Amino acid sequence: MTLTKQSIVEQVQEKVGFPKTRSIEVVETLIEIVKSSLGSGDDILISGFGKFCVKDKKARKGRNPATGEDVILPARRVVTFKCSGRLKQKVNVK
Repeated sequence: MTLTKQSIVEQVQEKVGFPKTRSIEVVETLIEIVKSSLGSGDDILISGFGKFCVKDKKARKGRNPATGEDVILPARRVVTFKCSGRLKQKVNVK
């Protein structure tokens, strides 16, 4: 099962008791803060959950699988996630 934005909104509504419109606003605001921070190159640390980090990748040599032609892949930024020890324990409970 996949957790969707809609299901997060419903859980916020249920657990906090906010009306649906307010729950949507809270979830959307949180997501925008995360996107904005990562877009600025800032890391995000959520205690007990994990850390989102922005890493710079250098340009590198690659190959077009369709043609076999060598190409240079441009430098880019990627987001990585390292989960906390508590999250690892929670995921591995059976």
